[in-house]
Amino acid sequence: MGLTAIDLGLRGATSGVFLLIILATLLRRPTSQQALLGMAMSAGGVFYAIATAPFFPKSSWWWVLPILSGQPAMFWLWARAAFDDDFVLRRWHGALWLGIVALGFAITLGWFYWPALAGAGGRGLALVNLAFALAAAGQTVKTWRADLVARRRRLRLAILAVNVGLIVTLAGAGFAAMPVGVPGAPGSIPVAVGLFVVAMLAGLGIFAIQPALSVNDATAAIAPSEERGVNRAQTGRAAVKPRVAVDPRVAVDPTLLRRLDHLMNVERTYRQEGLAIGALAARLDVPEHRLRQAINEGLGYRNFNAFLNRYRIEDARLALSDSTQREVPVLTIAMDAGFQSIGPFNRAFKAETGVTPTEFRREALSRADTADIGEPRQEIG
Repeated sequence: MGLTAIDLGLRGATSGVFLLIILATLLRRPTSQQALLGMAMSAGGVFYAIATAPFFPKSSWWWVLPILSGQPAMFWLWARAAFDDDFVLRRWHGALWLGIVALGFAITLGWFYWPALAGAGGRGLALVNLAFALAAAGQTVKTWRADLVARRRRLRLAILAVNVGLIVTLAGAGFAAMPVGVPGAPGSIPVAVGLFVVAMLAGLGIFAIQPALSVNDATAAIAPSEERGVNRAQTGRAAVKPRVAVDPRVAVDPTLLRRLDHLMNVERTYRQEGLAIGALAARLDVPEHRLRQAINEGLGYRNFNAFLNRYRIEDARLALSDSTQREVPVLTIAMDAGFQSIGPFNRAFKAETGVTPTEFRREALSRADTADIGEPRQEIG
């Protein structure tokens, strides 16, 4: 009974923390998909903590287990939204979650009539859960290097490690002929501890993060007007205006920002193929963490690739608008700007401008031709 009391206490504390996260998120009037999915994950955490507790009525398993089976899919969606700034929630994502829950219902309802078939279905569902766990872990590894948000970098691995461990445990139970972990099983205490750790880490991430900094297009904090004039004179193009965060709490070396601005706007370092933040920090002769802080807190970027793409897309827009380069293939322009293939270039360009590169070029050259025709001819003599 002592272990059971500890188990129930941990689950009660876990539920309380998750409910506080939901309440705090609602008070902020969430509109982002990450916040909405975070609330859904927290609600799922409360449900899981209660439904898998000792003494939970077994008569309710037939509807509890299918809903729990959809949690790995929900966690994968949350990981995508949390760690991929370009992720957009689609309708098929909801349909996928509903399909997994429906499969869980089919397995539990068929358990008493076709146990062999239900057991096979449970093992298949376990494989699906493992696939979602691996996909979530892969998302973390894929975007970890480009992440510029310090708190998110520190928390993501810890949260994912515990969550993936829970999902693997949950899926592992499926290979024992059950679609999800059996509530009140002997492994209940480790699950309760894991849930509590996840809740505390999630709470730390919610309550420690400060409100988003205000962002404007002022470039005074990066380079003085004289230097920006040099940029235009040397490159023949206006300097790209980074997103500068103005906040007295931000302690970023202005000299570093000016050097970074010079590398981007004058030397066009962004054109270097496969440029990584470590290589850029080496060019500036500063520690990588200082450069991350400068780009994130000083310029307002959350992702290093988004920072580079802003310059690369501006470079491509100028080339696509140039009538003397109308015969240059779009792929050549993309690779000259620093992109490694046409697919990422097309996606980034459309996300920034709302049109494809080909459509942008057609419209820009059409306007240029119309302007040339409308110009009055200067008489000689």
